[in-house]
Amino acid sequence: MIKKYSKMTIRLIRNLGLICLFILIFTRIVFLLNAAPQTFSPADAPVKQIAIVFGAALTRTGTPSAVLRDRVNTAADLYKNGKVQKLLMSGDNRFENYNEPESMRQYALTLGIPDSDIVLDYAGRRTYDTCYRAKEIFGIDTAILVTQGFHMPRALFLCDSFGIESAGVESDNYYYLKRSRLIWNIRETFATAQAVLDVYILQPIPVLGESEFIFTQK
Repeated sequence: MIKKYSKMTIRLIRNLGLICLFILIFTRIVFLLNAAPQTFSPADAPVKQIAIVFGAALTRTGTPSAVLRDRVNTAADLYKNGKVQKLLMSGDNRFENYNEPESMRQYALTLGIPDSDIVLDYAGRRTYDTCYRAKEIFGIDTAILVTQGFHMPRALFLCDSFGIESAGVESDNYYYLKRSRLIWNIRETFATAQAVLDVYILQPIPVLGESEFIFTQK
């Protein structure tokens, strides 16, 4: 009898695991399909007032990683080609000697972007936080989102969920190792499910503060 119940328990756990895996993969596929019509090449991107540049890891010396350099490079090209007027650089700054937005800013300055057209969001700890704050703190209603392809579907979903009319421009300029891309996509599959939970169920409130509207509000 005990052995029978043990087998039933194992079967139940296995079936639940398969169901959860199916939901994760299905959600990821839906996000990818929904993002496709909203994603453009830099040349075909619509003209908008601002580009939101999502933060990513820094090197040990505090400079942008290859992933982050790609994002800033792409945003700089959009700016120089007249696709956007401003760059909102959002990232993590919770820890001493770790400042993603400032590192992004410094790199953008070396690319010839005027400091007056760079806006920093120091509380973009997660993609959810960046999109939430872009709307609530910076008053953004429409934007181009700049990030890699693996991350773009979630970024578009979150910004759309907070009322930001978004278009995506992928910043896949650098060749990344297949192992790295595999790890990022696996992690993104779980992050996608978390984004759905955050938007529809948990609805966490990120660090906020006083409004810093970038453009005159209607």
